[in-house]
Amino acid sequence: TFPTGDGGKYFFNPLVANGLIYVMAQNKSIVALDAATGKQAWIHTVEPSVKLVTDRGINYWESKDHKDRRLLFASDNFLQAIDARTGESILSFGKHGRVDLKEGLDRDPQKIHLVQSTTPGRVFENLIILGSATNEGYSSAPGDIRAYDVRTGALAWTFHTVPRPGEFGYDTWPRDAWKTVGGANSWGELSLDEKRGIVYVPTGSPKYNFYGANRLGANLFGDCLLALDARTGKRLWHFQMVHHDIWDYDNATAPKLLTVHRNGQTIDAVAQPGKTGFLYVFNRVTGEPLWPVEEKSVPRSDMPGEQAWATQPFPTGPPPFARQKFTEKDLSQFIRNPEERARYRDLLQT
Repeated sequence: TFPTGDGGKYFFNPLVANGLIYVMAQNKSIVALDAATGKQAWIHTVEPSVKLVTDRGINYWESKDHKDRRLLFASDNFLQAIDARTGESILSFGKHGRVDLKEGLDRDPQKIHLVQSTTPGRVFENLIILGSATNEGYSSAPGDIRAYDVRTGALAWTFHTVPRPGEFGYDTWPRDAWKTVGGANSWGELSLDEKRGIVYVPTGSPKYNFYGANRLGANLFGDCLLALDARTGKRLWHFQMVHHDIWDYDNATAPKLLTVHRNGQTIDAVAQPGKTGFLYVFNRVTGEPLWPVEEKSVPRSDMPGEQAWATQPFPTGPPPFARQKFTEKDLSQFIRNPEERARYRDLLQT
């Protein structure tokens, strides 16, 4: 056992490499322990003023000759690299050991509240690929997916989840929405097919989450599963689970990479569960759904100025993992007041 030393509750997922186990303890500091004995090897103290650290895990990278070993994580809005053997900051990374994640988003960094996510992203070759956890208001930062060089901290590529003029999907937004609309970010974990060099990115809703009259259109690439070339950020394919999201139906979990045996075929697939209770399953390479997906008409919004999308995608398989309707029969048996029960029944029938 190893005491955290501060009574804190951590969601941290330990990481093990070369006989050391890296954990979070003692006021969100990064601590290296001998994996066999639990004895502390070193501690990298995080500044007391830091409010948020990637407390769901950190990333590890080492050079092919094993001489350069690094841990990569974010504290507040700064991506940092430290020596995995000593815990000391690598000052040649970015500017004095860190990269400001508020920069490079084509917005005033001083007006951006939050960029970093509590999830660690993915290391692929010499890149670290990151999503972000923007705030949920109208002033939210863009949800760009970005890759940085693990040695230098230099930005390697960017994928704009709110497309710019000339980019695919730009016509699914009002003109120049990219200048003001934020979100469509990936705050959950990414999944990586290392053999093919494909990173699968689950995105969330555009912001503000529950109102879309200022962003009429389908709003690509909000609420999508993105398949990107991990080396370049080029879009290989995408699927949008919710068009013009006004319900906060983020894709909130890491896409699942699996092999499906179906109709005598073996298919490398990627599956994305949604908040809607549907499981969407695709050919990992082509993006073709393994079960047909039907666009069905859905109720329109009666809010002035709002234009909810007329249809939404419904997969024909696998079966939903959550209820898709709620009727009078589903009312709680503990609603025993006849007038109250009648009121809820009338609401369900409208």
